[in-house]
Amino acid sequence: MNRGLSKIVFPTAGLGTRFLPATKASPKEMLTIVDKPLIQYGVEEALASGMDKIIMVTGRGKRAIEDHFDISAQLEANLKAAGKDALYKEVSRVSRMAEVVYVRQKQALGLGHAVACATNWVGDEPFGVALADELIISKVPAMQQLRIIHEQTGCSVVGLMRVPKNLVSRYGIAAASEENGLLRLTDMVEKPQPEDAPSDLAIIGRYIFTPRLFDLLAETKPGKGGEIQLTDAVARLAKEEPVYGVLIEGNRHDAGNPLGFLMANAELGSKHPQFGEELTDFLRNLL
Repeated sequence: MNRGLSKIVFPTAGLGTRFLPATKASPKEMLTIVDKPLIQYGVEEALASGMDKIIMVTGRGKRAIEDHFDISAQLEANLKAAGKDALYKEVSRVSRMAEVVYVRQKQALGLGHAVACATNWVGDEPFGVALADELIISKVPAMQQLRIIHEQTGCSVVGLMRVPKNLVSRYGIAAASEENGLLRLTDMVEKPQPEDAPSDLAIIGRYIFTPRLFDLLAETKPGKGGEIQLTDAVARLAKEEPVYGVLIEGNRHDAGNPLGFLMANAELGSKHPQFGEELTDFLRNLL
């Protein structure tokens, strides 16, 4: 029975090695895109998609994430006393925007293991998973695009995008067949070589799962790199029950690496109501 979809898991325990030395003492999820940290974009997307129970899977050195969504009484009081009403309202809004719980991933055993750490907090309910460093800019929130198919089918749904064949080794790649106008996933391979890839459908960091996934994660053995791969458990899930894929409409940036981070800042910065026009002129003059 579908009890409704309100919970979403954010795995945030990764070390952020692709962004060193910037992430040596600061979580990659707190890297700023224009005027907000990456993790806030992810939480706002979840809230806009009707998922208001946030489960952060964190690790050592991630305290800044907890502080960001916590109430800072002294800061709010100082802003209010200084007459900085707009800043006060924004800081207060961020602190109170969602119900957030934190779960510690004590060992870096992979994305599948990170998701499994949330088992007790999710329970026997469908749930979302979002990777905050994959920033998706779209008219309809990416998680909402998945939610539409989940509510239509009651099944698990995975976000997809098409990638050039020479780039498939950077992603989990799905094989799919058409079923009643939907893409039903039949297999998944983690970072295959181009000659071994079943398609050009790359799995990106947005998912909705039935709770059966937790049972399969508990049985999944370490794969590439000695880590428990989420892709391996999803592949098994797809052999037991329908798992559908959605080609997400929007611009996706891998903001966990410097180039994607710069691109995300350029796109969102150029659209900013306060300084977008000036930034756009500056970027144009650089060319």
